[in-house]
Amino acid sequence: MSAIFHAGISGYRGRMGRAVSQVLDAREDVVVAARIDWGDPADLSLCDVVIDFSTAEASVALAQAAAERGGPALVIGSTGFTREQEAQLEKAGETIAIVKSGNFSLGVNILIGLVQHAAQRLDAQDWDIEITEAHHRRKIDAPSGTALMLGEAAAEGRFSDLADLQMKPYDGITGERPAGKIGFSSVRAGGIVGEHTVMFASEDEVLTLSHSAIDRSLFAKGAVAAAAWVRTRRPGLYDMQDVLGFRQA
Repeated sequence: MSAIFHAGISGYRGRMGRAVSQVLDAREDVVVAARIDWGDPADLSLCDVVIDFSTAEASVALAQAAAERGGPALVIGSTGFTREQEAQLEKAGETIAIVKSGNFSLGVNILIGLVQHAAQRLDAQDWDIEITEAHHRRKIDAPSGTALMLGEAAAEGRFSDLADLQMKPYDGITGERPAGKIGFSSVRAGGIVGEHTVMFASEDEVLTLSHSAIDRSLFAKGAVAAAAWVRTRRPGLYDMQDVLGFRQA
């Protein structure tokens, strides 16, 4: 059995926080040392690692507090960060180890690799890329963090930055679709756990790559695996490609 470690849960009252609690409570190698709601004071000294599914603002505040005291390590699954907030997390990563991901699913992370390879091999002038995502009605940001990860993978495959290729949502008289751009569309309804589709479309054929989440426990299990991995790592800002060994850490 692996060595026992102490974990905290930030945003524990949320849907993902509850799912993480269930996964941690079922493991014999983890002691849940702290359950933190948004804005609650917390004794971070009790934890080797904190798993955070809260909000972008709360995640940044948690990372800054952890960095100031030199720990604990963090697993951040919040989404909707601004560029300034991303920079603040990078700064915290100079002092503590952080795994940050818009999606902790093994299947999604494999999908990201497939999207990058497809985008690299399909000519941008002939193949349009459209990314569609669907989530439950309570999700507050759009496009989802996972959709943006897929967009970044597609942009990397085309040796570009997503900021240069991402289109605004279609609305009204938009004119002809420009070649080489990446489009996004979002659905928010009911209790949808997570659906992501990347369409590559030419004049002659359509290639569709997709992933469906059946139970949100798969994300919680991935986050817990990331927590077990990151608690012994050197300071840095990591992602699931590192955790899964797809990239040399």
